[in-house]
Amino acid sequence: MNTGPTQNFPGADVASQILHAMRSMGISPIPRNYNLFYEAFIGSNPALSKELLQLGSKATQEELDELGTRYFNHSHSKIIETVHEKLHLELDALLTVLKHEQSSLEKYNRLLDETRERITVKSATSTSLVGAAIAILSEATRTKIAQGESSSKDLDRHAEEMQQVRLELDEYKRIANTDSLTRLSNRRAFDERLASTYDTSFGLHLSSLILLDIDNFKRVNDTYGHPVGDKILASVASVIRKSVRKDIFVARNGGEEFAIIVDNMNADEVRDMCERIRLSLEKTPFRNSKTGVDYGQITVSIGYAMASQAQNPVELYARSDVALYNAKTSGRNRTIMFEDGMQKNYSGKSWLIYRT
Repeated sequence: MNTGPTQNFPGADVASQILHAMRSMGISPIPRNYNLFYEAFIGSNPALSKELLQLGSKATQEELDELGTRYFNHSHSKIIETVHEKLHLELDALLTVLKHEQSSLEKYNRLLDETRERITVKSATSTSLVGAAIAILSEATRTKIAQGESSSKDLDRHAEEMQQVRLELDEYKRIANTDSLTRLSNRRAFDERLASTYDTSFGLHLSSLILLDIDNFKRVNDTYGHPVGDKILASVASVIRKSVRKDIFVARNGGEEFAIIVDNMNADEVRDMCERIRLSLEKTPFRNSKTGVDYGQITVSIGYAMASQAQNPVELYARSDVALYNAKTSGRNRTIMFEDGMQKNYSGKSWLIYRT
């Protein structure tokens, strides 16, 4: 079981704890600093967490920026900024077309008014005058039709380009919310999704949070190395994803812990799904396809709680975590649902955020 920051509770409480820690250390709460503390807080990068802890309350902005440069690739944020700029330019172009269209319509309307006045003037009874007015209207109408066709094409072109920009933004958001190793949703996406669980009180008895943790995973890393551990993590993620419906939210919380958010299932159906996942992993062989090395049986402990058993996302996470803890301490490789009276010993946490 992890003892690092991945056990902390997600949602709005995460942000407040991180900001509190930054204020306590005298660190400016600017986005790039928050990003460092967020990644360290969720435990996705143990090396970063260790270095940030070593800096302590004497961290300078230069030291923090140096950490950011080494640990993060900011290309995604730059790309998103570029796409936003493209969207801004497309909107400006569209407004220009619309303003031009409005100006053209106003001019055409003035021409119609002037022609009407010339025709209705008492002295304007000659055939030549009426003919001239009609000729002016015909020419203006042809011009207006041509301008309308041009404006329509411009509008269509800008609409297509804005649609492409929107698709690019959606894709970059998907990338930003995806765990690069397992291709599941990451902790950021999980925090957002869990926070929305209590947007309505309807159906809470059919919603649940499941936490899964790979048993004795440290032994795998210590025995075979982290590259093998990463491959096993990816394989476990694949088994989990294949064992649930496509519409069910599955995330990697960090380390060897995974989370599943379920809607429209009662407690018994959730247990059946958990057991399907657990048994599938228990029966899955984990071997090196090239060397034939058998890495041994991989099992998971699973804890879950129904949303109706909690008042908010923080409490729901806490109760699912307690159930997971009880699954671990009662022998591992089992599924346990939270029940009133269950407890968990939280002693021993030493990460910086928890001491603030």
